[in-house]
Amino acid sequence: MKRFTTTIMSTLAVLLLLASTPEEQVLGRYDRSASNHYGYPYPNEASLPVLTPAPAGYEAFYIDHYGRHGSRWLTHADTYDRPVDMLQMASDHGVLTFQGERLLKMLRRVQAASIDRVGDLTDVGAIEHHGIAERMFKNFPTVFAGDAHIDARSTVVIRCILSMANETMTLRSLNPQLRITTDASYHDMYYMGWGHGNDTLANGVRKRMDVLTDSLYAARVAPERFVRQLYRDPTLLPRDRAQRLMLDVFSIAGSLQTATQFDDMDLYSFFTNDEIFELWRLRNIYWYVHWANAPQNGNRMPNIERDLLRDIVDKADAAIAGGERGASLRFGHETCTLPLACLMELDNVNYSCDDLDTLHEHWQDYNIFPKGCNIQIVLYRRPGSDDVLAKVLLNEHEATLPVDHDMAPYCHWSHLRDFFLSKINAPMPNWDN
Repeated sequence: MKRFTTTIMSTLAVLLLLASTPEEQVLGRYDRSASNHYGYPYPNEASLPVLTPAPAGYEAFYIDHYGRHGSRWLTHADTYDRPVDMLQMASDHGVLTFQGERLLKMLRRVQAASIDRVGDLTDVGAIEHHGIAERMFKNFPTVFAGDAHIDARSTVVIRCILSMANETMTLRSLNPQLRITTDASYHDMYYMGWGHGNDTLANGVRKRMDVLTDSLYAARVAPERFVRQLYRDPTLLPRDRAQRLMLDVFSIAGSLQTATQFDDMDLYSFFTNDEIFELWRLRNIYWYVHWANAPQNGNRMPNIERDLLRDIVDKADAAIAGGERGASLRFGHETCTLPLACLMELDNVNYSCDDLDTLHEHWQDYNIFPKGCNIQIVLYRRPGSDDVLAKVLLNEHEATLPVDHDMAPYCHWSHLRDFFLSKINAPMPNWDN
């Protein structure tokens, strides 16, 4: 299907990013190697995208939104505890180098701060959602004018509920007249987050992807140099445990950007550029085959978000029929945002690639689902006309759309709606083979 590109972003920073290679992007900003732990890039790390004005006479009146929670602590205490335990044992036996003792001291500090915090939203996560709400309000003031109704819903996970709270509180501070309703219930989990029927069916496919990615990690994670800097006798650590230590420290290194209390700490200094880039490439593959439109998973994963896309379409239709202004804000997880963006075929997120060795050249996880990642479908209308236009933002930049239209980045909602319904109503894939 013919696609039309959006208006070229005008800021120099964005142009340079687009012109650079993934390796230059990752090594120029190590934080990107954190994949799903990469912090939301705006406005601190990149210039804000420039948005194309609406066609003459059209005014934004409604936003359909799905967003990920903001920056958080790692979700498993073992990731914090294992490397401390391994290095502490080596320290007790006097086999750590100076660098090993230095790393152990840093990891102890992070571990102590993480106690009873795993998975929690951080201060950076709250800041991210304040900023997203402020820019949404500024970019589309007519949506949030007067006593517009804002319906906000979250998964039942605390970090998502707090993300919702930070955005809605910010919106209310900008316009106290807003009628804001909030909810977080298992009633909505079938479309809001993991655990719904389609996701349960997909679990078997993802387990098979675990076998694939585990084998790739076992073959490609080379821990020898990393361990030599830490252990006086690196042969004391079996290869599988050395790989586990390297991966855990790498995960913690990427997660430090999510809390301001670690602004003075850098764990990436324990890795070489080659190691950082290779570990990111493996993570990029992991996310792709587990959650994206990958041939390795039978191109099935986008289908787990059919219920979510149906809710988006239904609420947009209701907003159009009701004639009121407002927004539906949903707060969940990257494991929903990524397959949803694939199902909607935004930008190149739906890319399908057999060659995993070249995947990184075409598909980069940090561009799709950083912390706070979001999809905004903005609807526009013109007085005296029944025609409704739509524009879709992925992480606040104007996304390319999977429908023919001559006014990019805008299209007729009826055309986009028909495309979405065709994806929703297509035969469901067989999850068993």
